[in-house]
Amino acid sequence: QVQLVESGGGLVQAGGSLRLSCAASGRTFSSYGMGWFRQAPGKEREFVVAISRSGGNINYADSVKGRFAISRDNAKNTVYLQMNSLKPEDTAVYYCAASLSGAFSTVRSWYNYWGQGTQVTVSS
Repeated sequence: QVQLVESGGGLVQAGGSLRLSCAASGRTFSSYGMGWFRQAPGKEREFVVAISRSGGNINYADSVKGRFAISRDNAKNTVYLQMNSLKPEDTAVYYCAASLSGAFSTVRSWYNYWGQGTQVTVSS
């Protein structure tokens, strides 16, 4: 069983920045592909970004490319999401997810474990 705990959400003005963290339990974090997804009220959960086991490969959704950056620290069992130039449309609950197969997919079904989510609200 893998437990994922997100933190770092909050309220920020448009143009501001936030850094989300996702801490994972378990001894094999370095073997997981990790992803961030988000879900706005009344909308489907959507892909944001994913990172490979080593961090050498990253997939970004077009909507966040150039503004968001994912990174991971396998020694700390943690993945980060740096969000810059935030927009009101980035408002959502942000979830991190772990893929035991190591995939860094854009597709939700590839992920085996999910965190509880952290709220990000961007005011205009």
